Amino acid sequence: MWRMTSRAGRNMIEAFEGRRHKAYRCSANVLTVGIGHTGPDVTPETVWSDAEIDERFSADLRKVEIAINKLVTAPITQPSFDACVSLAYNIGLHNFKTSTLLRLMNQGRHRDAAAEFPRWSFANGQQMPGLIRRRRAETEMFLQRD
Repeated sequence: MWRMTSRAGRNMIEAFEGRRHKAYRCSANVLTVGIGHTGPDVTPETVWSDAEIDERFSADLRKVEIAINKLVTAPITQPSFDACVSLAYNIGLHNFKTSTLLRLMNQGRHRDAAAEFPRWSFANGQQMPGLIRRRRAETEMFLQRD
């Protein structure tokens, strides 16, 4: 079944990423703008309108959704899908693709996979309070039923 991020999932990602019109350095010291957008198109001078932020967020989410739909082979609920999109959006697709969380999920070990979320609460070797809160919210969402 092909899935897209629900409104609840989109809202959670935006709540944790924030909405920033001007480029800034995130806790991992990466130039970021909009709703967690990074990449070579982000410079210290980058400034986006709300329309640009919304457009890029949808495009960035789409890339993650496509990857999650391909990578997750076990059946999952919409909330679990949303939690995986949120995690992958934040940690990057490569990290998600090689994660124990994905391996456990694809083995049908949903509860064990849920226990992996807190492992992703570090930036530059330091545990970050904001990431701890985000991983808790993602874990709760991941364990919800449709």
